Amino acid sequence: MMHCPVCGQQQISREIRFCSRCGFEMSGVTALIEGGGKLPGPKNGTKMNPRRRGIFQGLFIFLLSFLVVPLVALITIAANAEPFFVAASAIIFSVGGILRMAFALMFESSDLTIDASDEGLKSLGGATSAVLRALPKGHSIPVDAYAPPKEGAWRETNDLDRRPASVTDNTTKLLEKEEEP
Repeated sequence: MMHCPVCGQQQISREIRFCSRCGFEMSGVTALIEGGGKLPGPKNGTKMNPRRRGIFQGLFIFLLSFLVVPLVALITIAANAEPFFVAASAIIFSVGGILRMAFALMFESSDLTIDASDEGLKSLGGATSAVLRALPKGHSIPVDAYAPPKEGAWRETNDLDRRPASVTDNTTKLLEKEEEP
């Protein structure tokens, strides 16, 4: 059996993703147990933030124009066709690569992204990913915030459950009080 490392709750099976008591993500604990106490290494090597990945993609597309445009030119010359495709490929690849880099610089985040494939491992290792996946903290009101009611301002418990009576009930009660003396 497996126990939650935070609260000690015994888990039903190793397929459980979150602790039933405290909500801690258990998939990283499962990977740790299956690895014999060792965390598996990163799958893809180092992680890149979206901005840096976008710049590399744009640079790759731009540099690809130096390969694709001459190939298209050779095919155009061999086919004895109009040079329209050469100009189009030159514009698409060179301008497209520059636009991709500009988009990455202006709009994409420089923060590391969280990969869903190894989310359990990140919950054990990084503090930021644990914060992102953790359940919100319980909200409680401190005892000092409660003030006793002022003297004379409280109601009797009999008054709390009493429903407003109808007009005829009140009139009948008034008549009954008058007849008693």
